Amino acid sequence: MINLFNQSILVIAAHPDDEVLGCGGLISKICKQSKISIIFIGEGSSCRYTDLKSPSINKDIKERENAANKVAALFQLNELEFHNLPCGRFDQVPIIEINKIIESAINKFKPDIIFTHDLFDVNNDHKILYRSTMMSTRPNSVLKVPTILTYEVPSSSECGFTPEGQFKPNYFIEISEADLNLKFKALSNYSSEINPFPFPRSYKGIQTYARFRGMQAAVEYAEAFNLIRSINYVS
Repeated sequence: MINLFNQSILVIAAHPDDEVLGCGGLISKICKQSKISIIFIGEGSSCRYTDLKSPSINKDIKERENAANKVAALFQLNELEFHNLPCGRFDQVPIIEINKIIESAINKFKPDIIFTHDLFDVNNDHKILYRSTMMSTRPNSVLKVPTILTYEVPSSSECGFTPEGQFKPNYFIEISEADLNLKFKALSNYSSEINPFPFPRSYKGIQTYARFRGMQAAVEYAEAFNLIRSINYVS
């Protein structure tokens, strides 16, 4: 059992909204007892445009940042970082530059636990962040992070119908109905991400995920994670 309370926790998100989709119930559950920091590597908006010189892009990026700040206020968090790498184009950025962002955040926040994207997510930005997190936290690094878990992102993680595999959770965190409702209230700040059921990011879709993961763990509601490693470092 991993202790999630009274810990320093770093959530690494490719885009503003991923933090809620992947960890919103967990954040609701522990935000009053643990120190939670979130870093957003990409801006999450420009990938929707064919004209990358459109003046609307900066407006959308700012609106998404405002939504992330509203989410943070809802969860009473005050440690956010926005790095605004180009959405959907992390593969055009030298991975060492992404590593440096993550390493800087680790140095700053000194996390006991990191939550990051999963390798088997269909979104390439998410895959790259998994790789970058692993590179930045390898056990022989001076940046010792004891525990690393990956999270799923509805409408992305379940779509990786590839021979390499899909998200396979092995760690479940029970959440309450209140946590679930707060998760969706937080997600509602990202209004462009929500569509009617059966879209996974509808209220019913988010609830269905929580019920399914709860059923796997023999509880009513849960969020699912993949425990990559947990090391008990001797002080």
